[in-house]
Amino acid sequence: MQAIRRTDTKPEIRLRSALHRDGYRFRKDFSIHTSSRRVRPDIVFTARKLAIFVDGCFWHCCPEHGRQPSVNTGYWSPKLQRNVERDRLADVALRADGWTVIRLWEHESTEYAVAVIKEALALT
Repeated sequence: MQAIRRTDTKPEIRLRSALHRDGYRFRKDFSIHTSSRRVRPDIVFTARKLAIFVDGCFWHCCPEHGRQPSVNTGYWSPKLQRNVERDRLADVALRADGWTVIRLWEHESTEYAVAVIKEALALT
């Protein structure tokens, strides 16, 4: 488990590089203290109150690519379910404090992710 990265995963790096190349400046892995909990989105536009998460298909139970492990299910099933529950609580806490939340899957193309973020930035 120590080898599992919390930050700087390949999908995050690709997305950050594309955003930076397009001239956007942001904070990475920035701690936000909401009224109910502390949340650490992968990419944050603080002035626009935009929080972006790049979720891994396995760790966050992607409906398209996520799978339940067949070994040691007594450990993995509750762990993965807690990840999803924590994601929902983070979304609620951020939205309650006026943040816009974007969740992207690691399998989505970088071009699509950048387009979604640009659209959100245009609206804020």
